[in-house]
Amino acid sequence: MDFQGYHIPEELMYTKEHEWAKEEGGVVRIGITDYAAKTLNDIVYVTSPKVNDRLEQMKTMGTVESIKAVSEVFSPFSGTVTRVNSELESHPELVNKSPYGEGWLVEVKPSNLAAERKGLLDAKAYAAHLSTLLKN
Repeated sequence: MDFQGYHIPEELMYTKEHEWAKEEGGVVRIGITDYAAKTLNDIVYVTSPKVNDRLEQMKTMGTVESIKAVSEVFSPFSGTVTRVNSELESHPELVNKSPYGEGWLVEVKPSNLAAERKGLLDAKAYAAHLSTLLKN
């Protein structure tokens, strides 16, 4: 789905803070949305948690720094980090170029997937949320 120039894949889950999550085989891959990447513009640095770090749902898990600002990234799920996208250390611009692909941030083994996914948005609800932001 595309909404006002922003790509919103329908198979993902979203937060109102502009993170996305994709569950596959009991692991959740997390990144920031196309809207967030375009709003931040040129991303120059990404901080991520480390493998085996414990995340709490909607608590800060890292930052994305652009030439304009530093933004916190919130975890859509509680759980343990199983993998970090180490490519971002030397190529943070991947978040801009491919926020849903090569620019993913971390993978997490969620501790309460079923309950916590209820608090996330589907693509249609995320588009509706963006529409309220873009009116301002």
